[in-house]
Amino acid sequence: MATIIVLAWLLRGVSVDSLGSAILAIAVIGVVNALVWPMVVRVAIRAIFLTGGLLALVLNGLVVLVASEVVAGFEISGVGSGIVVILALTTTSTIVGAALSLDEDASWSRHAVRRAARRNAATERTEEPGVLFLQIDGLSHDVLLEAIDGGHAPTLARWLSEGSHALLRWECDLSSQTGAMQAGILLGDNDDMPAFRWFDKETGRIMVSNHPGDAAAIEAARSTGDGLLAAGGVSRGNVFSGDAPDSMFTFSTVGDRARRQPGRYRFFFTDPYNFARIVVLSIADIASELRAARRDRREGVMPRLDHRGGVYPFLRAATTVVLRELAVHTLLSDIYRGVPSAYADFVGYDEVAHHSGIRRPDALEVLRRTDVEIGRLERAVDHAPRPYRIVVLSDHGQTQGSTFLQRYGRGLPDVVGELVTANLGVGAPEPVGEGWGNVSGLVTDLAAREGRAAAALRRVVRNRVVDGEVVLGPGPPGESILDEDLIVLASGNLGLVYLRHLPGRVSHEQLTEIAPALIPGLAAHPGVGFVMVRSADRGAVAIGADGTHVLATGEVDGTDPLAPFGPRAARHLLRTDGFSNAPDLIVNGWFDPVTEEGAAFEELIGFHGGLGGAQTRPFVLHPAEWEAPSDEIVGAIELHHVLKGWLRSVQPAA
Repeated sequence: MATIIVLAWLLRGVSVDSLGSAILAIAVIGVVNALVWPMVVRVAIRAIFLTGGLLALVLNGLVVLVASEVVAGFEISGVGSGIVVILALTTTSTIVGAALSLDEDASWSRHAVRRAARRNAATERTEEPGVLFLQIDGLSHDVLLEAIDGGHAPTLARWLSEGSHALLRWECDLSSQTGAMQAGILLGDNDDMPAFRWFDKETGRIMVSNHPGDAAAIEAARSTGDGLLAAGGVSRGNVFSGDAPDSMFTFSTVGDRARRQPGRYRFFFTDPYNFARIVVLSIADIASELRAARRDRREGVMPRLDHRGGVYPFLRAATTVVLRELAVHTLLSDIYRGVPSAYADFVGYDEVAHHSGIRRPDALEVLRRTDVEIGRLERAVDHAPRPYRIVVLSDHGQTQGSTFLQRYGRGLPDVVGELVTANLGVGAPEPVGEGWGNVSGLVTDLAAREGRAAAALRRVVRNRVVDGEVVLGPGPPGESILDEDLIVLASGNLGLVYLRHLPGRVSHEQLTEIAPALIPGLAAHPGVGFVMVRSADRGAVAIGADGTHVLATGEVDGTDPLAPFGPRAARHLLRTDGFSNAPDLIVNGWFDPVTEEGAAFEELIGFHGGLGGAQTRPFVLHPAEWEAPSDEIVGAIELHHVLKGWLRSVQPAA
């Protein structure tokens, strides 16, 4: 009521003559939406998509206009003023709800989604539990514990304090990034994936994990048909589907119409205020990013990135707000339909931690909002046609530090280029992989669907289509770092060097003959922890500034270059050495085990991809009644077997 009165005082297009008129106007708006909105969604859903959701905002403005015609003493000048009223009411309810810790999943909205979900699927009650796997992308075990202690994850903290869940830590493979980890977790096979992006000498192509075409090829080569979600599960917002028959926002299945279930997007629009809420929350997130970046510059916070302006605040809002809201509403419908299992990836924390830092206030705030949404899903389980168990996990963590370029003034490609006397003339690889990739994947998924709305979207993005995929952002990763004979790629603090013109794996001896300064120059660089190369005589060797480590035998000459990177570093490197796509030279960035600070080859201060620090230490929060392994879980494939075992313990047919 107060919001309408304040608007009437501020805006010429809104007037209200009494508190009673304001109360009645809000009541009429609510009643009209409750009665009319379900029919609007059924009739106009394609048009809503065609306008990117803006039509929903216009229709809300029309509802306010109707209220002004019905309620004496409440007047607005047109639809535009009605939209302003809706946005203001949404802002007020969001602020009040957050301040009073109210349930954001309002009863009306919950019931609307439940009705819509059950209309679209025959739902039968069962006592066999379903399982929700909720992935918080990029959150390490270390930061989670600190967040729980600091009050940034109250839902997860409550589960632990009540004893309903237990927390364990697991260890990533090399490379510690979403593509390889999800292939292992969801498909049970992440062999031959040396990084987030790599060069395939046989095809002459750079493979990128979150490009839909590449993701589909990667999954096809590794799927056995018995992935984690094969028994009727659903995939939401992942790189790979886990063989789920129902898949949305999943890179590997964008072109697979058989697994594209119609009507799933409409659940988001069952609440007439959802789009207005996204607008309000996105504006707030953009403001939060601008404020945080300005504060870091003013206070001289280090490490920090200074290129956080331009389009980045909008990209951040897309990952922290839009993708989260779509995922949550889709999961709500999945719960109310009683799906056997679901795996969803919440990418917001990972995106913000890359640019702000892994423990910075705005990254922890995004984590808190994710925790709130997990609590929202927990409450929805009470109204599901089956009991549910919830597993919260991460695919990797992040390590932090000033970037290689910030520290030394040159990027890894420049250093490599100078050492082989071929000046590439480029800086560090552009960090365009995950943030832009997530948004591009969503747009590609929408454009690949049937109907006039999808056709219209295809026309809008036709100039951004590459090999059937919508590519948003600066351009395909890696193109700026290609030379005629030399390719240098990066995934966090993991660098990959390929000599494209030489077939197969180039040996230590060959590299020494071709570019005698390359290996010793990189190994001696203060920003490099070690380089790995395969010797014709000794096999894979890790070389540092003051020593070497022969991986197969464990023989160390001088100071062990792998000592700062944990007791299993040699094991991880030896596995990567066996990949057919292993690079000719692996470069792992510098890492200090005391401060747990490292240096990424990408312009990201929170990073992952290589060895060193919290990036290799993700977590699993699982129901306490499920027996945990006696030994630490090492590698995503091993985690897959643990999760599959837990799933089969409650669903024998899974």
